[in-house]
Amino acid sequence: RSKTELRALCHACSPPRMSREQLAVERARRAFSTGRSKPLAYRIRQLNNLRRFLVERQSEIAEAAKKDLNRSEVGIQLFETLGLESEIQLVIKNLKKWAAPRAVEKNLVTLSDTLYIQPEPLGVVLVIGAWNYPWAVTLFPLIGAIAAGNAAVVKPSEVCVHTSKVMEELLNAYLDKELYPVVTGGVQETQELLKQRFDHIVYTGNSMVGRIVMEAAAKHLTPVTLELGGKSPCYIDKDCDIPLACRRVTWGKFTNCGQTCIAPDYVLCEASIQDRVIDEMKKCIKEFYTDDPKSFLDYGRIINERHFRRILAMTEDSTVAVGGESDHTECYIAPTILRDVKAGSKVMQEEIFGPLLPIVPVSGLEGAIDFINQGEKSLVIYVFSTDKKLINRLIEETSSGAVLANDCLVHYSVSSLPFGGVGNSGMGCYHGKFSFDQLSHLRSCMVRPLKNEGMNSMRYPPHTPGKLGWARFFLVQAPDLALMGWRWTDAASCHLSTVGWSTSITFRIKYHMYEFSA
Repeated sequence: RSKTELRALCHACSPPRMSREQLAVERARRAFSTGRSKPLAYRIRQLNNLRRFLVERQSEIAEAAKKDLNRSEVGIQLFETLGLESEIQLVIKNLKKWAAPRAVEKNLVTLSDTLYIQPEPLGVVLVIGAWNYPWAVTLFPLIGAIAAGNAAVVKPSEVCVHTSKVMEELLNAYLDKELYPVVTGGVQETQELLKQRFDHIVYTGNSMVGRIVMEAAAKHLTPVTLELGGKSPCYIDKDCDIPLACRRVTWGKFTNCGQTCIAPDYVLCEASIQDRVIDEMKKCIKEFYTDDPKSFLDYGRIINERHFRRILAMTEDSTVAVGGESDHTECYIAPTILRDVKAGSKVMQEEIFGPLLPIVPVSGLEGAIDFINQGEKSLVIYVFSTDKKLINRLIEETSSGAVLANDCLVHYSVSSLPFGGVGNSGMGCYHGKFSFDQLSHLRSCMVRPLKNEGMNSMRYPPHTPGKLGWARFFLVQAPDLALMGWRWTDAASCHLSTVGWSTSITFRIKYHMYEFSA
């Protein structure tokens, strides 16, 4: 045969070349199969390396954030890296306890058994980050994945071009590059990643892409954690400290130029206080960002021109009360407040994700609850009031990923609270121990002694009324040992003897003796 024919034959017989994304996943899975990610000492070493990266590479991280989002060096630490350092510290401190077998309650049937839950790694996790807080929303799940003993493929958002490059070039200099590879690229690369089989996927972004991620995951029966945002409402009670409420709402809304998934999306208040709310917020905008936010160091920019145009279009059928200035050459939009906004206005049809704050007049708390419940479930509901009954009523009569009363955003920083959505705002949660549990398989373990066969007689054929009576006693009618003061650690004092179907059970509860026999 000719050389050309031989080359064609060899090419046809050779296996297809793996894509960069497929290769990264396969390497991560092979590395995980070696078991090196499982020892606690190895996990802690990797977490310490990640913390060292955040400290030693702070200048590169800040420089990239400045180019991508016009964020200051202090701002990037305050809103992203400081929280990550705190999370790593918390995980390292508690990892041994979280990873240990977890004892569970017993009943009369299982008194002589060993019962516990053993957390174990899932395998290979895919973390798809977002651009608005590119370090926090990408590395928080990664911390949980490492802590739980998994391998993880990290896909930063391509929208933050400079941050994505820093993550790709520097992160693997500190972490095991086989277990925790960084894969960069756009839509095509993300789609290629989603074709691969993972053991869990964590995605932060919008609900439209969230559906695509979930559909791709379903092909492999892969569980997902989706943090999807939404329109988070903020109700201001007319009897609260309005200046203080407006100060906190202004900060929560315009931080990061409004590009925060848990930012107050719109304000609900009675018409009688709308003017005062606007005046107080106008004062706060001037205090926080001066008369010229455009030149102020700590006021950011819209991420790109597409989002800039999208946000401006939302103002077309609303009345601007404060701000409204913009500059497309810098993707700058001033802090803007819209008054007398209706439910059908353009700005109320989707998550704003920008520096526009609509004020929607309502009749009061009942009107606010009705308005909230007509929309999709949000990531958080904010309420400002000194009336505990009012706050409790709003909590009881609405549903959302979280509720925060009398402040904005700060619940995200509390590691003892799960962070996540519900319904259209997402599923699953992370932060602290919740990240560890979310990215672990909580394996049920039961070890029985190979004796006491008489106890099992009730389950074997032939099935008789007498055996049913014993089963009912053990499973339904038995006394609640915990309420009677019996502790599961008292198992050693429990005596169980069975001879055929003549059974006598004696156990001691504190200083009282109980005996059942048949």
